[in-house]
Amino acid sequence: MTATTAFLVHVALHTPSHSGVGDLLSYTCERPLPPGTLVRVPLGKREVLGVVWDADQATGELPEGASMRAIAGVLEGVDPLDAAWRRLVAFAARYYQRALGEVATAALPPQLRDLRPEQLARRLRRPGKPSAESSEFAIQNIALSAEQESARARISAESGPFLLFGSTGSGKTEVYLRCVQEALEAESDGACPTQALVMVPEINLTPQLEERFTQRFAGRFGAGAVVSLHSGMTNPQRLKSWLAAHNGTARIVLGTRMAVFASMPGLKLIVVDEEHDPSYKQQEGARYSARDLAIWRGREQGAKVILGSATPSLESWHASRPSTPEDPEGGRYVRLHMPSRIGAGALARVRRVDMNQQPRRAVFSAPLLQAITERVARGEQSMVLLNRRGYAPVLHCVDCGWKSDCPHCSAHQVFHKTDRTLRCHHCGFTVRVPPHCPTCGSPDIHAMGRGTEQLEEQLAALLRNVQRPDGNPARVARIDADTTKAKGSLEAQLAQVHTGEVDVLVGTQMIAKGHDFRRITLVAAVQPDGALFSSDFRAPERLFALLMQAAGRAGRDAAYVAAQGTESEMWVQTYHPQHAVYEALRRHDYEAFAAQQLQERRDAAMPPFAYQALVRADARTQEVAQGFLSAATAAAHAAALPGLDVVTLFPPVPLTVQRVANVERAQMLMESSSRAALQRFLAAWQPVLQATRSQPEHRGLVRWLVDVDPQTI
Repeated sequence: MTATTAFLVHVALHTPSHSGVGDLLSYTCERPLPPGTLVRVPLGKREVLGVVWDADQATGELPEGASMRAIAGVLEGVDPLDAAWRRLVAFAARYYQRALGEVATAALPPQLRDLRPEQLARRLRRPGKPSAESSEFAIQNIALSAEQESARARISAESGPFLLFGSTGSGKTEVYLRCVQEALEAESDGACPTQALVMVPEINLTPQLEERFTQRFAGRFGAGAVVSLHSGMTNPQRLKSWLAAHNGTARIVLGTRMAVFASMPGLKLIVVDEEHDPSYKQQEGARYSARDLAIWRGREQGAKVILGSATPSLESWHASRPSTPEDPEGGRYVRLHMPSRIGAGALARVRRVDMNQQPRRAVFSAPLLQAITERVARGEQSMVLLNRRGYAPVLHCVDCGWKSDCPHCSAHQVFHKTDRTLRCHHCGFTVRVPPHCPTCGSPDIHAMGRGTEQLEEQLAALLRNVQRPDGNPARVARIDADTTKAKGSLEAQLAQVHTGEVDVLVGTQMIAKGHDFRRITLVAAVQPDGALFSSDFRAPERLFALLMQAAGRAGRDAAYVAAQGTESEMWVQTYHPQHAVYEALRRHDYEAFAAQQLQERRDAAMPPFAYQALVRADARTQEVAQGFLSAATAAAHAAALPGLDVVTLFPPVPLTVQRVANVERAQMLMESSSRAALQRFLAAWQPVLQATRSQPEHRGLVRWLVDVDPQTI
């Protein structure tokens, strides 16, 4: 029998979901490979991308015919991923209860996962644009206000993490720019130049931020010093940006939640703008929170972390509480306050309209319509917010009660008038609007409820005789997910708003945050009451944040408002004008709102005073889904899993939208006063869940998943 000399490597790769395969698979190679090396390895009949996680440096004797397979190739030209990146991935996989290989490969660009070594080598040989630093170009800074300078100085002098609590229009972005500049100009303590990561919650906020950062830093650090990373980019673009960050060419990475996993060996500063936004929580696959991982990564890599918001999440607000005699330790974060707007601009005056006093079925109250008309006549802009796209949420038959239900989901199909279709916003199923009722044949079909399409149509009709100062008729435009599907359409529509071509902008939450509209002096929320009575305990927090952010779009240019001789306003049409959320909004009093909400959560033992996880089961029937969760709960109690004494397991229940794409969904909630105990229990429960799934009575189960620190329940 002959023997073969080989090196043994342990590779993290994305194995089939719930296959029971361990985190690492072992392969042989002809030469030693350092941890972090990217390799192509055989898996079944396929070749997949993997990351060498560990290696046995000594050669081993493998008997002839051994079943261990060899790696297929090494992705030469890409430096190994460093230990800090691997620790981040390992922590995320462990904390969010996912496979190590799944998180590791999902954090890499899609094209890197698809390219063979020779294809990548050809791509790397392509000449890139020169991006040398030049000390000849000084960075042109603008003067900071006293509040901005105080925040910058404290960030420079202290270690953080920092919560930058600044009102809308207070100049938080300028503080970010200054802090990034300080970080980049500091001497590097390693082989890679210093780098900064700046995250935003949504793709549509990336272009305007990239423009500001490029204008500020390209002359000093080179044209390629600023790159973006988000899912709206093409695969080649994402690969190029990722490689630039990985090799240190890119000094600043701007991106959405996925950017938290960017390989940045010289990382010294992380900024999480609009840190309260739920978009930072991934809702598919590994359900990580990019904001929380940013805090962990900053501590692990010695990088400063700045969380910025005008309406911080209650978790971050509680974590930044100052010390008191009753709580001498205080929170883990440093709270920095910037309450004033730049240029002495005033926050929008909040006006509530009691819709109980308005005509029945009125969409726009007479006072609000009059206010919008006056703004158009003066050349000012208004913004109308309704967080529901489409023309109407449902069509119904007056005679027999038929509704436009989706045949595949327990939800209605939304009426879209522009293309005369009914669309399910959950599974995507689309049909033409029927000419008559499919059940009884009656032609008397009506739209129930309102969406942004309907608001745009009605406003255009109501303002058809209103003229702008130049004599042209008022123009109404709409920005939502339906009008921004085409590439570049969002940028084009925003440009029309900025240049004054649009008088009234109608849209969903897409337009409510982050945008710097200089001529908008009035913002109106048309139907915000639905969130007041949601079963989700976070609904009031989200509503308050949305309305505060929307109000912040009005009156951002203090000089323009003063020249117009007007004041900026936020109108709220509500059937509950005295509700505590609207009272706090009227005073722009986030601190009082947060104190009231935190006290309610403390009394109810809700986050941040407790820790939660969800286990969700998707199956062909609701009985199988709930039966799986009940059986897994019984098995956990029978095995007396660690931590179970301080973890409460609630009974399984259907999700709010119970069926999506013909799959029934159920969930069960777990709570504990100890994060560590909850983690110990979840880790011990994983093999129990695997074993329960394999039982014959659960064969109709499609999938199950764990969601740690869920944002929606």
